[in-house]
Amino acid sequence: MKQSRMKTSIRIVFLVTALALLSASYALAAEYVSVVKDDVNLRSGPTTSSEVLFKLPAGYPLKVISRKGKWLKVSDFEGDKGWIYSTLVNSTPHVIVKVKECNARKGPGTNYAKVGTLSREVILKKIGRKGDWIKVSHPQLTGWVHSKLVWP
Repeated sequence: MKQSRMKTSIRIVFLVTALALLSASYALAAEYVSVVKDDVNLRSGPTTSSEVLFKLPAGYPLKVISRKGKWLKVSDFEGDKGWIYSTLVNSTPHVIVKVKECNARKGPGTNYAKVGTLSREVILKKIGRKGDWIKVSHPQLTGWVHSKLVWP
């Protein structure tokens, strides 16, 4: 009887620990959003009367830090922070080039032909992933870039 109680206690402790770890990993998963149209205001506070810090272009990727009502506190690839109204972003994944220049390739690797050169701050729609390579599209090209060259 004591062994049965001990086994049950061990199972309960194991399940509680597993649930705690799953909850923690879910909480640590970052949320990213993209701006839905050109000239969207990034503000210093969660009101329309707050100072406009930047005007953001369509597709600009942002990391959600927190929420206040329908406002999102966000940061960008350079660490700049501000507030944006939630209806002005969506979950369509975009990335931004964070290096001075990089190559877009025909496939996911340096052994594939170059299809174009991308400059810093070019915004690309993310359409796939294979390992460390991200498939992207832009009005002028579709190709693959290494994940270390873009954010997020």
